[in-house]
Amino acid sequence: MSSPYLVAISQLVRNSPATMSVAFDAPFDEPREFEPRGAGETDVAPDAPVRVNLRLESFSGGLRATGTVAAPWFGFCRRCSKPIEGQVEATINERFVLERGPEDDLAYLYEHDEVDLAPLVHDAVFLELPLAPVCRDDCRGLCPYCGIDRNEASCDCRAPSDSRWATLDGLRFADESDESSTE
Repeated sequence: MSSPYLVAISQLVRNSPATMSVAFDAPFDEPREFEPRGAGETDVAPDAPVRVNLRLESFSGGLRATGTVAAPWFGFCRRCSKPIEGQVEATINERFVLERGPEDDLAYLYEHDEVDLAPLVHDAVFLELPLAPVCRDDCRGLCPYCGIDRNEASCDCRAPSDSRWATLDGLRFADESDESSTE
């Protein structure tokens, strides 16, 4: 069974300059090449449907891939630790070359007759994953003392006082609004 990420490009390369549109849905990591990320990190399920919509353009010395890649992700809210899901969409503008030269260290490689878009898609999706997602913008998080979810209930917890700083509690400053400006 052939991978949908493998695209035949023999006609495209032979008739340079030429363009080709590529659009497909495929599992993110069907061969299960990637280990699951840590429990507290955002990730993409191996069988998550990825939407690839690219335009391949041939030029002297390689190909340019432009377009978008979209995939669903899952993770935990950084404030309240509830499971959350989202959709990531990455904009693609990358090059493929047959052989890397000194200026091509960031380009992807392709074979004579086909290009494997999987590394490009994986890189784009992983780079766009949110590092610290929140379930909603106004999430109040967990109380650091009793652990109650502040979105669902409230508590009367207060930070314990540190006796090393007690002397500063009595320190008061004059109100700056009483001072006149001498400019």
